[in-house]
Formats: sequence, structure tokens, C-alpha cells
Amino acid sequence: MRIACLGGGPAGLYFAISMKLADASHDVDIFERNKAGDTFGWGVVFSDQTVENLRANDPVSAETISNDFAHWDDIDVRIRGESIRSSGHGFIGIGRKRLLQILQDRARSLGIRLHFEHEFDADLATYADYDLVIGADGVNSKLRDAYAPHFGVDIETRANRFVWLGTTKVFDAFTFAFEQLPEGWVWAHAYRFDDGLSTFIVECSESTHAALGLAAMTQDETCRWAEGVFAKHLDGHRLMSNAAHLRGSAAWLNFRRVLCERWAYDKLILLGDAAHTAHFSIGSGTKLALEDAIKLAQVLNRPGLSRIDALEEYQAERTVEVLKLQNSARNSTEWFETLDRYLDFEPVQFAYSLLTRSQRISHENLRARDKVWLESVERWFQSRATGTPANDVAPPMFAPYRLRSMPLTNRIVMSPMATYSAVDGVPGDFHLVHYGARAQGGAGLVFTEMTCVSPEARITPGCAGLWNDGQVRAWRRVTDFVHANSCAKMCLQLGHAGTKGSTRIGWEGMDAPLPEGNWPLVAPSDVAWSPHNQTPRPMTRADMDRVRDDFVAATRRAIDAGFDMIELHAAHGYLLSAFITPLQNKRTDDYGGSLENRLRFPLEVFGAMRAVWPADRPMSVRISASDWTGDTGVTPDEAVDIARGFAAAGADLIDVSAGQTWTGAKPVYGRMFQTPFSDQIRNEAHIATMAVGNIFEADHANSILAAGRADLVALGRPHLLDPMWTLRAAATAQYRGVAVPPPYEAGMTQLARNLAKATEPALALRA
Repeated sequence: MRIACLGGGPAGLYFAISMKLADASHDVDIFERNKAGDTFGWGVVFSDQTVENLRANDPVSAETISNDFAHWDDIDVRIRGESIRSSGHGFIGIGRKRLLQILQDRARSLGIRLHFEHEFDADLATYADYDLVIGADGVNSKLRDAYAPHFGVDIETRANRFVWLGTTKVFDAFTFAFEQLPEGWVWAHAYRFDDGLSTFIVECSESTHAALGLAAMTQDETCRWAEGVFAKHLDGHRLMSNAAHLRGSAAWLNFRRVLCERWAYDKLILLGDAAHTAHFSIGSGTKLALEDAIKLAQVLNRPGLSRIDALEEYQAERTVEVLKLQNSARNSTEWFETLDRYLDFEPVQFAYSLLTRSQRISHENLRARDKVWLESVERWFQSRATGTPANDVAPPMFAPYRLRSMPLTNRIVMSPMATYSAVDGVPGDFHLVHYGARAQGGAGLVFTEMTCVSPEARITPGCAGLWNDGQVRAWRRVTDFVHANSCAKMCLQLGHAGTKGSTRIGWEGMDAPLPEGNWPLVAPSDVAWSPHNQTPRPMTRADMDRVRDDFVAATRRAIDAGFDMIELHAAHGYLLSAFITPLQNKRTDDYGGSLENRLRFPLEVFGAMRAVWPADRPMSVRISASDWTGDTGVTPDEAVDIARGFAAAGADLIDVSAGQTWTGAKPVYGRMFQTPFSDQIRNEAHIATMAVGNIFEADHANSILAAGRADLVALGRPHLLDPMWTLRAAATAQYRGVAVPPPYEAGMTQLARNLAKATEPALALRA
């Protein structure tokens, strides 16, 4: 097979090597526009797994590369004069120039022809004599751009500016150094890659870049300016650029996230950064490129596999790995782009937030890497929670919390979940057992399902309510049991279904209208939930007064029912949520149009509730922080303003959910998928938040809390099957400070012992 590799970086070189190793008869040319010794990066970071993949594919080049590796173990986060260092991270690096030399030498030894200073054409007709053309020409690929419609190219230009520099200062840790200037914050990502050189990437926001006038500086001026900013980190060493091919100003870049739906067209195949990119802050671009090359060579040389099937397997397998890294890279990128959110954090929490920014490293990952450092974080978190120095180690989820005068023994919440098991709105024995068991299971706060303020406010005939005295007595039976038999507090969630009402209970048909006995619906506008649901009547002012008064009456009853806290449900497309989202609110009066207008009635309802609810008891609001419809619905930025509005009206906590406001929404699911909304609201609106959404492990909860992404963590479905979720998590962590109902203490002790014994062999093996 005759092959033209267009691009002589690591991707093109390693693919050519892999093809020749698989079949020496392949005839391979590599065309590179630059000189043999040119390179425009500094160091390349590898993982241990990548090294093993290289050894399995080509032991010869892998051995040479390994002999040139620089190894380091620590991460050092420097901010406001403090240095926070954690260990156990295990980095391996090599100079990009040295890596290219090794791969070029290996390619030549295998008979691959290398053509440097060769400006290649992007027209496939130029390569008519070749069986395959490999587009390995990087993030700005001419080949990809020439055939962009065929590849389904999606390029996103990120916000921050950065410049690649180098220095003779040898950093003994992967160092993040943050410096505040009058024009804004500037920071460096620094790491060594051989015995005498380190990469030094300088980054800042677009506004800071403009305010500093960096675009007008030459390369030398940029280096001298950065030396001044980071003088205390450089210890007198100089900064330098290796982009001598650029004339004039320094190469300040915006990162380009590249994603392609298809990686092959005709005989052209994309490889590495030409097909996909991963942000430099997670250091995996070269890793992805080399592993692409290995996989592509494997499938192209497998006997009996057609070209079409080979390329389908190549993209199918590699896309999974790419998307994993790109998701992590997106989280990491956004952390640096929204740095202002975290600058008020104490240095130890700032460092923890940085280390866990991509969600690839979690709380327990950090414990395995550096137990001593993580325990210092846990002591700090406990100290902040209690206001006194903490000597004992405790996971963040077991730190106490207070909302107004209501103390919580821990940060775990049973999320509100519809059970559709009430009769005429009256909770019965099911509810007593359901809520009682989960309160005894250790959660600090237990939420009721959405409890409706009138018969017409129900979602289904099975929904619980609080519009009469019989319901008050039934709820009081539940709260009395919880208070007498656990340390949990009870929160009543009050809501009105609006256009999503008068439907069957969930397991008989979600959002399906009742076969008979439907009640009329009201909503902000005559927008039906779906073509199958009835069209609601737009609310008049008289309707709004009646609904507001229903919420107030239910709030008064909640006092008699013994609840510690109440929450207003203004999410998921129910009545008050429908006022907030422009997808359902089409009004042209004072309650429609602008966000201020759309919030007017929900804030009126909340204010009226707050006025009759005891001042020493907390209130929360559940909101949908995104409609998952792009700019046509509520956006996360708008959610910050929504949260601010409720906070100003007296809300103590924002319960941050998302979506379920529009049938055409396109949510992006994943573990902890709604936590970024909580993070943004908490750290931009400066109000306490509760994170929800596919949080199912103690590790998730501890990571969220320690990183300052939420103040409470709510778990829904995990509590459905495991009422004792919190006690089980405490036993697993060998944490003895959790409140256990006396009848269960023996079982808790035995479970902790069993779990400790089960981990002993693993700990011994690790030691």
C-alpha cells in the first residue's frame, strides 16, 4: 500500500512507523511543511498507560523515549503567597523536539521517506498515485478544512488567551502559579520535561489580555513582561519562545476544540489533532494522537477486514476515548475560563477545586494519591463547618450545616421524588414508612415529594397535598415519627403542576392524560405540554391571586404539620417554572417577555410564603438552571439572575436542577451532570446551593462539597432502593460520627467491621 502522511508531527510519524512494523512492504512518504528540527511546543506529558501502549506497539522507539523521560510526582498550586502541594500524581514528560527526533530516526530506519519544508496541497487529486492519504496536519488542518462538509467539522474557539513559552528553570512539580495584576489575573502552567528545561504556558482571560496590551508585544517583549509577572517563581531564570518563524507579535492563541462526525472521506483519513483536540490543561493531545495511530494501523493491516469496516472500527473505538477526554477537557477549560468564581476560596480549597476540575480526579482518587494531604483538606472542611479546629478526619459529607436556626448533622439530602401513593392528597402508611426509613438511614435532610396546594394543582390523582386539615394530621404523623426516631430534618416541597397536571401516575404512563375525570388546567399561556395533553387556560390576575393564596394557606398548614423547612417548586415545567421559561410563557403583559417580568409572579408567590413562614426557619427554591434548548430557553447565566432574585426575596438555598421544561429539550446526561449549574450559581450569585442529578456515590458527594460546588448534595434514585444509603457510606468510610438509631447500632458496627476486613487484603497488597 502506498501512503502519503501529510504532517510530520507525532501522529503522522507514529502512524507511518506502525504501518511499516505491521507490513514492511508498505511504501510511506511523510510530508512536513517545516524544517526537520522545527517544533512549536516544549514538553509532552504522558501517562503510564500510554507508555505501555507504546511498548506493546514498538518496543524499540518506546525504550528510547522512556530513557529520555523526566519524572515528577507533585502538583504545586501557588496563589496569594501560599503554596499548596500534593503528591502521588505520577507525571512523565519528554521534550517535543526530542520526541520528534526519536520518531524521525525510527521512521528512517524502517525505510520511511521524510520530506521537510514541503508545502503540501489539500487537493486529493495531487495524490492520485497514493492508496491512502493521512491528514495529520494538526489543529489547523488544511486537509480537514478543504473537505469540511464531508467530515462534519465542529470547531469551537474557547475564551482564554495563552502563549507557549519555555524556561531553564527546572520545576520539581507540575506548578500552577496565579498572579493578580491591576488589569486582572494571569497564571502559568509549568512543568519540566528534561534536566534543564520546563514548559511555561501563560494564560489569561480575553479582557485581561486586551487590558495589558499583550497583542502589540513582540515575542521578546512578551517574555520579558512574563518574567516580571512570575519573577518569584522563576528564580532569575529567563523565559523564551521557540516560535521564531512568527514575525512581529508573540503567538497568543485561543484554544480551538475540534470535533468531527466522520474521520474519513474517500482515501483521506484524519489523525490526531486534525480530527479532534483536547485542551492543553489536561495534557492529552499527543496521547490521543499516538493511540489513534496505533489503532488505525492495526485495523488497516488486519487480514480479511475491508477498508470500510476497518475505518468504522477505528472511529467507533477511538471516538469513545476522545469524547471521554474532551468531556474532561471541557470541564478543565471552563474552570480556567471562569476562574473568578473561585478566587475568593481559601488557598486549600482553591487547590482542591483545581485538582478535581476535570472530574477525572475525585476525592478518593486524591486519598489514594496523597492521603496525608487529603486528610488536611478534610480537617479544614470540618473546621470551617464547625467554627472550631478539627483534629479528627471526617469526609466532607459528614460535616454539619445550618440554614437559619435549623442544624443539619450532615450534608446528605434525600431528594424530592414523586411516589404517587396518596389518596385524595392524604399521605398514608406508605409515606410514614417511606420517609421514616430514609430519615433513620442517616440523611441529614429529607424532602417530601412535590406536595400540591390544591386539588387542581396535582400532577396525578396519586399526588400528596396540603389543602385541608386531614392532610395536616397525616403529615404530622410523618414528621413526628422522623423527629422522634432520627436526627433528620424534614422539608416540605410545595408546588402546582400547571400545564403538566391531570395525568396518570408515573408507572401507568408518564405525562399521559387521564382516561377520564380530567380537571381543567391553568398556565401562564395556552401552551400544552405536548400534543397529547390538554391545552391550559391562560391565567388571569384573579387566577394568580387564588394560586398565590393557595401557596400561602399550604405554608401555614406546614407549620401545624411540623415541617422544619419548606421549598417552593419552580422547576421542571410546572406552573411557576412555566412562568420563568420563555418556552411556555408567551404573555405580553407584565408577567411575560423579559426575565424580570417572567420572574414577577414566582417571586410574588415566594414572598407571600416567606411572610407567613417563621423567620427562624429556612426556605429553598428548586429551579431549572437550563432548559437544555440553547439560547431559546433559560440559560445557566440567566439561572444566576433567577437565583439572585429568590435570594433577595429571602431564599436560603437554591435547589439546582435542570430541564424537564420542554419536550424538545436535549439534555447532556452523565454522572453529576447538573452539578456545574450548582457550581455557577453558588459561586457567582453567592448563595447556598444543593446539587442534584445522577449523584450516586459518596465519592461524588465528597468531591462536590470539598470543591465548593454545592453546600448540600441530594440523592434521589439511590435512596429509593437503599434507605440506609448514608449509614452504609459512613460504614464504608469507617466514620463513626454519624447518628445511628439505637436499634441499628449493632448492625452498623458489624457492617463497618466486615467492610474493614474486606479491604485489608487490598491494603496489604498496596503496601
